[in-house]
Amino acid sequence: MEHDVDDGSPGWNAIDAAMQPLYPDQEPLHYGNVISARLGGPNPLDGTSVWKRLAPVPHWHFLTYGLSELYAKESEDADISGYGFELTFRLRCEPDAEEPPAWALNFLQNLARYVFQSGNVFRDGDWMAINGPIASEEDTLLCYIALTADPELPAIDTPNGRMEFLQVIGLTDDEAYAGRQWKVLKLLEALKPGMPLWITDLARPSLLQLDGVPERLAQGLREDGSATGSIFTDQLTWRQEKRLLRADQVIIEIGARQVSELTALLPLRLPFDRSFRVLGPNMSVRFTLGQKNAASVEDNELHVELEAATVTEIAALLQARRGSYDVQSYKGLRFDVLPTMIKDRNGEVTQTIG
Repeated sequence: MEHDVDDGSPGWNAIDAAMQPLYPDQEPLHYGNVISARLGGPNPLDGTSVWKRLAPVPHWHFLTYGLSELYAKESEDADISGYGFELTFRLRCEPDAEEPPAWALNFLQNLARYVFQSGNVFRDGDWMAINGPIASEEDTLLCYIALTADPELPAIDTPNGRMEFLQVIGLTDDEAYAGRQWKVLKLLEALKPGMPLWITDLARPSLLQLDGVPERLAQGLREDGSATGSIFTDQLTWRQEKRLLRADQVIIEIGARQVSELTALLPLRLPFDRSFRVLGPNMSVRFTLGQKNAASVEDNELHVELEAATVTEIAALLQARRGSYDVQSYKGLRFDVLPTMIKDRNGEVTQTIG
């Protein structure tokens, strides 16, 4: 591996030391940059190393370098190295494969770029929509990712602070939906018999019909509710309108694409005494369970308290279809559902929902 193995790269050396027991007799393939990230190169990662594995099924094991502090300590937090993690990714391959696919290296660079540009830090149990297949040139159903601790790499303490190894896992649309409804980490455990070491297999079908998975999911939803406390949409506004001799009316406008998530998650959060938020670009709505229906405003956030019966009504009432939906048990609340336009990278509309 081409880097300076000396005191100038203590973070890098600590990562190498953590990997060595796992692959004592294998020199990884390493993919660096022509111009390093430290010198202003276009890629956020300093590099990615890849090991070949034949068990439990043949796969590539990717590891990033650059989300933690590899060289001198620069951040103010002495306890955490950089963002506090590096990414790993296990991708199924043919037994005789000689090199990992380039798309996977670019994929990890793009995930790192998201972290660097947004400042959002990945954590164990997070999930993300990829807005398309995770490998755009491949025929695959995997269009979401989940992140969890790599099952073979525990967190380590480096001279620059603590860091963990978060594994990226490809999920199908229905698996991701089930994870958002329930808890991502518990769903991953349920899927593990069909996904050893959480190896991403581009050719696999959904695993939700594996023996025991539907039952575990149903039981988990009954007992645990949902761990998803918020969703984001670029189609969200709200307003209050004065009405003669009646209380103000609250009108919430939301895109059709988010309606199914809203109606699924409200009854899996509020009855468990957990709030649920819908986040928009400039406004947000926070729903909580209350003794009576009420609404209040603080800055750009609308707080809506709902009685238990109203939660049930909203879950059944709203449809992912353009229109106005008056809540009968809360006379001052109306939802306006707007069509959602799905666009490709060129800005062309490819699908309209609602």
